[in-house]
Amino acid sequence: MRLQKRRMLGATVLGFGAVMAIAGCGAGQITQTDTQQAAVNGAYAQVGGLSIRDAAVVNRDQCEQAYPQGSSAPLSLRVINQGPKDDVLESVTSNLSAGGVIGGSKTIVASHTLVLGPAQAAGDEQAEKPASSSAPSSGAPSSSQPSAEPTPTKVGEGTVTLEGLKTAIWPGQTVKVTFTFRDAGAVTVDVPMAAPKQEHNCRPEAKHDQPAHE
Repeated sequence: MRLQKRRMLGATVLGFGAVMAIAGCGAGQITQTDTQQAAVNGAYAQVGGLSIRDAAVVNRDQCEQAYPQGSSAPLSLRVINQGPKDDVLESVTSNLSAGGVIGGSKTIVASHTLVLGPAQAAGDEQAEKPASSSAPSSGAPSSSQPSAEPTPTKVGEGTVTLEGLKTAIWPGQTVKVTFTFRDAGAVTVDVPMAAPKQEHNCRPEAKHDQPAHE
């Protein structure tokens, strides 16, 4: 009788251990999509009739990927005006920088797109699509990705740069950036660093052995 109880207890312990092992394998596992999607697609936000698309810190495309403390980091994004009136980007600020500098065009023409940053990084090829016929969108700021829809034709190009970084910015890190518009108001976006556009053979320099002294 005791032997039978011991066998049943042993089988129960083994079965419980197998279940815990399987659960442990799945717990805490991060998928490749979870870790890489933001850096590839950039950030999205909606404020009033304006949509911010593909907002990202421009990748340095160098072996040293980080922007060091005290340096300047350019941004890339598109601002789509789905409303009936023009709007103006008045300021760009971040808690990780001394200030933001806007260059070039600041006006987002009604039913058109303003491209900020390098054209290829800000999705310039997508901004050339025909104008959207959908009604203006309004609502609270959002960080979720929008559904597919026609993009208004690009009108205007400019640049946005975060100057005087208070700390280094690395790939995989997000930066809180607040965009303030004249009419639509302000919206804060968690902006990731964009993925590099080319591969780099970044290997440490080989150290040559010093000749031995006789």
